[in-house]
Amino acid sequence: MSALSRRQFLKMTAMALPAAVIIDTRLIEPTNLRVTHLQPNPNGTTRFIHFTDFHHKGDTAYADKVVRTINELKPEFVCFTGDLVEDTRYLDEALHFIAKIQAPVYGSPGNHDYWCRAPFSAYERVFSATGGRWLVDASLVLPERDLELVGLGREGVPMLKPRQATRRFLLTHYPKSVEDLGAQSFDWIMAGHSHGGQVRIPGYGAIALPWGVGRYDLGYFKTAAGPLYVNAGIGTYRIPWRFNCRPEITVVTI
Repeated sequence: MSALSRRQFLKMTAMALPAAVIIDTRLIEPTNLRVTHLQPNPNGTTRFIHFTDFHHKGDTAYADKVVRTINELKPEFVCFTGDLVEDTRYLDEALHFIAKIQAPVYGSPGNHDYWCRAPFSAYERVFSATGGRWLVDASLVLPERDLELVGLGREGVPMLKPRQATRRFLLTHYPKSVEDLGAQSFDWIMAGHSHGGQVRIPGYGAIALPWGVGRYDLGYFKTAAGPLYVNAGIGTYRIPWRFNCRPEITVVTI
């Protein structure tokens, strides 16, 4: 290779790499769904799915892919930890996809569910129709599993009751809320909100995170209130980009 062709090759490589990253960040990774399997208890008998931060904005092909993936995994039930939509004009469509999930869906609200003033009565109707429930500062016992599901809303910790079953799972939108649970304890805590930062630099992590996250940006954490898993979320917020942080469905066996 001549000196000139070598320079041309290096120049082309330098130009192609940023272009490839931009294509991946904008066009590929935001819908390149991954499934994470967790088994915190090797003898676990309950298998469920956690997903969060749908932020549905009209991409019906992607929403259908999410629902199809959930149904193919055949969970006993599904947990959703908030931010179904940012704009109520997409609410009916988003709820239509929740209704297509072939398992009971239990959900709790995120900040955008409040901010867009979505009528929670619509959430309650659709989540209940799946066999699940919309839990806003409320809990529900599944007696056949000796399991209590607790969903936090705006009122938060003051509304929590003493433990109602042997096992107790918490649905909370904000990861940092684990620091405000006082003496309350849970066998599993699931959260979202962070989106994992959406853009993560290898060896560094998220370049930006929203409030309410703290150090709990993505993945598994041991906390005083119990084990916490922060899901990367399904959708995106503000900028429709993801890099090194694919959208996620979590399968938990516990």
